[in-house]
Amino acid sequence: MTEAQQRSVPKPVFTDAEAGAKEFPDSDARRFNYYTPAGRKQSHYEDVTVEVQPDPRHYLSQGWLYGFSDGRGGYPLDWTALKAWGSDRPEPERYPGSGGKGYDWPELGWHEFRDPNEEWELTLYRYNANVVRQLNQNIENARQAKAFEQWNQAWVRFVERNIGAWMHVDHGLGLYLFANAQRRAPTNMHNNAISVNSMHRIRSAQDLALYNLTLSEVVPGFNGAAHIETWNEDPAWQGVRETAEQLTGIDDWCEAVFAANVVFEPLVGELFRSHLVMHAAPRNGDFVTPTVVGAEEYDYAERDLRYTRPMFHLLTTDREFADHNKALLQEWLSAWVPRAISAARAMLPLWSQPELKPPRFEDSLDAAKIRFSGIVTDLELDTPKELAQ
Repeated sequence: MTEAQQRSVPKPVFTDAEAGAKEFPDSDARRFNYYTPAGRKQSHYEDVTVEVQPDPRHYLSQGWLYGFSDGRGGYPLDWTALKAWGSDRPEPERYPGSGGKGYDWPELGWHEFRDPNEEWELTLYRYNANVVRQLNQNIENARQAKAFEQWNQAWVRFVERNIGAWMHVDHGLGLYLFANAQRRAPTNMHNNAISVNSMHRIRSAQDLALYNLTLSEVVPGFNGAAHIETWNEDPAWQGVRETAEQLTGIDDWCEAVFAANVVFEPLVGELFRSHLVMHAAPRNGDFVTPTVVGAEEYDYAERDLRYTRPMFHLLTTDREFADHNKALLQEWLSAWVPRAISAARAMLPLWSQPELKPPRFEDSLDAAKIRFSGIVTDLELDTPKELAQ
């Protein structure tokens, strides 16, 4: 038997110069300390969100690592006309040996925002998975109980045309308004909150699409393609379609979020979902559709609007630019409220389509206006005179 030849290889020598070898204060800490928490104790949300997106005003001594064709890099603050304190201060001068010298945390007022929902990647997956699971169970239970057989024909026609039409709104705003706005926002706290808003709308569009397919299978005579003609041609929907398409064309990311969540949703979205569908459905034997649109209603009322209020309240009370921001937000209200009211009024014929009617359209619109006025007042803005239309 021959012996295996021993190979001569260099032996590793440890010098304590390896990465992670040196001990330093807080090297074994389980929480970060490079930022000031909003409360007495930092939260897990803050640990995984605050300053995850770098900023040359603070730490990036070499400047932005990437740029655009016009020479600007990173997340330019002029992607919105609104300002937070410190926005007009220049970035620190960078030169060899400057290290991480910059402004103390926070270096500008944008970083003061914290999402009260404390949304980040894990919470997004958990929440949406739970919503989809519950909706699937509701629909399957209704299928097994033959609950769809209770629908009258007028309600079948209403659902196939109008519930599917709202899917186009969710898809457009989720993909082309909120997804675009989150990329242009200047901090990771804004990015997370707005991207979750985007996912809510996209998930809702998917919920409605899958619901439409299910109804096409279980409801005799249900036309699963009727919503396309409704969205493209029905006069009652053309105001909503025009306004939604205009919203997706907004360049200023703050104006996009403000116009969608502060103006369009309470005056058009909640008007349709809460004051029409959720009131009319049970009267016409439908206890399933309210659970589908109700999931989106909760998304907006309890989560998306919940982050929108403090985001803009910080700007209307900013210690440096409050007056500038209020004036600009009032201009945006004057521009978007008439469009939303016009779109809402064009939907009036929908209130007469169910066999058993929901509350009067004018009463529903008045309730939507009151809801909108409350949101505007909370932001310390004036209710626009255009609301009287």
